[in-house]
Amino acid sequence: MFCNQCEETVKGTGCTVKGVCGKDDEIAAYQDVLIHVCKGIAIRNLAAMKHGRGDPQAGLFLSDALFSTLTNVNFDKVRFTELINRAVAIRDALPASGSPEPDACTWKPAGEGHILMKAKTVGILATENEDVRSLRSTLLFGLKGIGAYYTHAAVLGKTDDAITGFIQKALASLLQDLPVPDMVALVLECGEYGVKVLALLDDANTSAYGKPEITNVKTTVGTRPGILITGHDLKDLEMLLEQSKDAGLDIYTHGEMLPAHAYPAFKKYPHLYGNYGGSWPHQKEEFEQFNGPVLFTTNCLVPPKDTYKGRLFTTGLTGFSGVPNIEAGPGGKKDFS
Repeated sequence: MFCNQCEETVKGTGCTVKGVCGKDDEIAAYQDVLIHVCKGIAIRNLAAMKHGRGDPQAGLFLSDALFSTLTNVNFDKVRFTELINRAVAIRDALPASGSPEPDACTWKPAGEGHILMKAKTVGILATENEDVRSLRSTLLFGLKGIGAYYTHAAVLGKTDDAITGFIQKALASLLQDLPVPDMVALVLECGEYGVKVLALLDDANTSAYGKPEITNVKTTVGTRPGILITGHDLKDLEMLLEQSKDAGLDIYTHGEMLPAHAYPAFKKYPHLYGNYGGSWPHQKEEFEQFNGPVLFTTNCLVPPKDTYKGRLFTTGLTGFSGVPNIEAGPGGKKDFS
């Protein structure tokens, strides 16, 4: 494996045996193959849209797929297998973009060994020229961030075809032999769309829950049973609070969910008791001490200790082998009971 997409990476150069984040070489391989097939979706859908035959939902899937490969999101090989198979199905439902097509438009998995073999030829190091590799990697990492924010905004009903259009254009470019100035321009354009997607997410959050305001948050614990919720997904928090409001328990935020206390809409729930613990790197010690269930709505998930793994639940794109994932039903509703 080779992964250098985050600040955790070994010696600041890249993880080659096992990720500092906890992912092993097989998960890294599945992520690389998923991205490879996503490039094929982008190429075919861009061509199809020119003739009015594109898939309008492909952009959102690509956003979700990119998000799933971010650090500390998904460690579940079964979930990645499902994503790869779904990506292939979406791609193959689109008309061929032309002849000849790149491998990303035609390759199909034939079991785990086939996926692992393919990963050896499609990862970051498959690009030999270091300058080109650097530019492609920078663009891909930027797309993963855009994908994360776009997915969150879409959950709250805010979408933008221009953003998903750029995601597809940029993914397709990763298989094109572009001049270096054109690649630099795409990286800069990625930064512009990073700002646009942040504005979209801010609009989604504030439209749904109001503008954040200065808020005092308790960091002590109460006397009632509690559920700990972490991650970034405010919609999941809303559903959890609504479903638990008469259950005689308290809800605590952790890590990235702390800012939720500042949104006016959540202040109507008195059982949103406070914030437990600190930032995500401390979760192994803090979750071990917390005696209730822990719900991961997004990153950052660290491979859990056995002492509390049985109390963990994931939802959305977050996943870990052996940890139950709460799926969304019709209309995006989730049952947290």
